[in-house]
Amino acid sequence: MSDVERLQRKFASVVASDHRHGGQLGIEQRAVSLADEALNLQNSGSATQRVRSNLYATAASFRSSAMWAAIDGRRYHEAIGHMREAQTLAELSGDQAIKFRIWSHAGSLYRHMGRPADALAANDVARNLHITRRDPMFASLAAARQMAIHGVAQDRRSLRRSFGLAQDAMGRAEPDTFRPVWLLAFYDEAELHSLALTAYLAVGDWPTAEYHAHRCLAAFRPHMRRSRAIATSRLAHAQLAQGDADTATRTAMSVPVDAATQHARVSRMLQEFSAALRATAPGSSSTRTWTEHTAAWRATA
Repeated sequence: MSDVERLQRKFASVVASDHRHGGQLGIEQRAVSLADEALNLQNSGSATQRVRSNLYATAASFRSSAMWAAIDGRRYHEAIGHMREAQTLAELSGDQAIKFRIWSHAGSLYRHMGRPADALAANDVARNLHITRRDPMFASLAAARQMAIHGVAQDRRSLRRSFGLAQDAMGRAEPDTFRPVWLLAFYDEAELHSLALTAYLAVGDWPTAEYHAHRCLAAFRPHMRRSRAIATSRLAHAQLAQGDADTATRTAMSVPVDAATQHARVSRMLQEFSAALRATAPGSSSTRTWTEHTAAWRATA
């Protein structure tokens, strides 16, 4: 178990790196290497069933982090490979929490790939695990991610219902319940509003998207640098879609340079913002300011 505890400390470090940087190939590779390290311990001497189960769960945790880094970096083919390996390891471990994480991530993967039917099916596996009945915080996250999928599917009624379910479950969650480090590190009211922002952007409800953007940005904890950059980029889109090019440009310019140039999802959203700004406000002072700003980004990247 001392080996397990050592690896779990490394897992906490991987989770922290993900929230600072997100989507980086180096995070994905490190997580894969640590998953292999956990599996190699299975072959070194005898171990109790408890230790073996924990080693499989730890390996599955690392693989699920590699999967998320690949999703976040838009490396979807690699993410599918990590998902399949993580699912196998999670089954060998019998750990409900890591099974939830992997299937919930699978739902997010298919959502980002534009496959809402597969996303709903994968997220339903997570929603139906026993752990969601035992701990409302897991139920809340499952409903919140379901809400984001409903946005891609253009299902406004289900979107609103899922937000209510997620909010209600979060309110019922006992604060002192033991939860895994990966859940404690990111899921809170800020993330709930961030997922609502994603959903309402997808259905084109710009004022509601902006409302949720402000709510999540006000509530993000300091370590959520990657999530803050993503939410800020989405806020800029919502503001621009409402015709406020000046405010939207100022918002987009507040995204940190490292996120704008090195994070695949943020870079893609800001490229789309550039195209939308040029289309809606060609020749404006906002467009000129944004063009100069992005040129400075590229010069420092």
